[in-house]
Amino acid sequence: MKRKYTLRFDNSREKWILIHDGSEKVLRVFDTKEDATRAGVLRKTLGREGGTVSVRTRTGVFEEERNFARSTDR
Repeated sequence: MKRKYTLRFDNSREKWILIHDGSEKVLRVFDTKEDATRAGVLRKTLGREGGTVSVRTRTGVFEEERNFARSTDR
C-alpha cells in the first residue's frame, strides 16, 4: 500500500509542513513551498518507500498530487 502525505501551510508556525496523512505526524518543516517542491527534496524526504504527496495551496485548496515510486535499490 502506498504511503500518503500532504504538503500544506501551517498558520500557527507560518511554515510549510509535510505530514503523514494517517497519523498527522510532521515529517519535515519548510520555510517556503518552493523549498519543499524543489527538485529531489520530497523524494529524499520520503526515502526508499516512496509515496504520494498531495500539495495544497496556502489556503488549503488542492493544487496537485506527486507520486514517488518505491525504490528497488538495495
